[in-house]
Amino acid sequence: MTAVAKVVVTDYVWESLDVERKILEGRAELVALQTRKPEEFLVQAADCDGLLTTYAGPITADVIARMPKCKIIARYGIGVDTIDLNAATASGIIVTNNPTYCIEEVAEATMALMLACARKVVHFDRLVRERHWEITAAKPIFRVAGSTLGLVGFGNIARQVAIRSTAFGVRVLYFDPFVPQGQFDVPGTRVEFDQLLRESDFVSLHAPLMPQTRHMMNDSAFSRMKPGAFLINCSRGPIVDSDALIRALDARAIAGCALDTTDPEPLPDPHPLRGRANVIINPHAAWYSEQSMSGLQVGAPDEVRRVLCGEWPRHVVNPAVKGRSRAGL
Repeated sequence: MTAVAKVVVTDYVWESLDVERKILEGRAELVALQTRKPEEFLVQAADCDGLLTTYAGPITADVIARMPKCKIIARYGIGVDTIDLNAATASGIIVTNNPTYCIEEVAEATMALMLACARKVVHFDRLVRERHWEITAAKPIFRVAGSTLGLVGFGNIARQVAIRSTAFGVRVLYFDPFVPQGQFDVPGTRVEFDQLLRESDFVSLHAPLMPQTRHMMNDSAFSRMKPGAFLINCSRGPIVDSDALIRALDARAIAGCALDTTDPEPLPDPHPLRGRANVIINPHAAWYSEQSMSGLQVGAPDEVRRVLCGEWPRHVVNPAVKGRSRAGL
C-alpha cells in the first residue's frame, strides 16, 4: 500500500481548506498552518512531501535544504519571487504557480485605476466626503481617448489590458524583450523602454519581479516620463523604487500614480505616499473576485496532486528540473 504523503499549507486567505482536502483525498495528509515565517513552518515542513504557500517566505536555499523530502513547492498565486528557483532546481524540487486565475480581474483593475487617474474619480470623492463640491481643485483633466498607454511587460494580463484600452480609443505601446512584434493578435506596438516612457500618458507595470526588473522604475525612468503622465502598478511593489517615486511626485516630474502593490507591503502608516491627492493606493486587491478566489484555491493543490500521482504539473516555473526531480519526473 502506498504511503500517504504529507503536504504542508504555510498560509491561506480563505475560510477553510475543504477544497484542498478533497483534491488530495487519499493521496496526502494536509497540515494547515497560518504563518509567513520559514522558521515557523519548517517545524512541520521539514519532512513534507509538498508545500502549498501563499505569502510565506522567503523560501531560500537554506530553507529548501531543510526540506529534504519535498518534491514540489506550489504557490497559490502568480509571482514566485519569494522562492529561490535555482536552489529548488538544484535540489530536484518542482516549483509551480497559478498564472491564469485572475487575468480578467487584474486587467479590469488596471483599467479602473487608469480611468480613476484620468478622471480624478478618487480625488473628487475625497473632496465631496469633506463637503467640498467643486471641480477646480482637480484641474487639469484630459480625455482618455487619444492618449497613449505604455505596458511594461506583455504577458497574459497586459494583453487583456491592451484589448480593453483600445476600446477607449487609447494607443497602446509595450516593452517586453521576450515578446516580438506580431507574436499575439492583440493591439500594441513594441518599443524600447525609453520610447515607452517618453511617449506614454499612462505607464502600467505588468512585468514579473526579478533582478532585472527590481527598481526599474527609478529616478532615471521617472525623469524620462511626461510631467502629465501617471504610473500604474498592478504587478509587484519592488519594481518601483519607492523613494524615487516620492521624489518624482514631490518634484511634479509626473502627474500621479495608482498603486495596487507597494514596497513595502503593507504600506506603513504614516508613509510619504499616503495622503496625497494624486496618489491612489489599494491593498493588493486587483486579483480578487469571487470567481478568481475559486480558481486560486484549486490551482496549487491540483499541481501537488499531479506530482504525487506521478504526473508532470501544468504550470512549472523551473522547467530545468524535469528529468532530475525528486518525484522521478
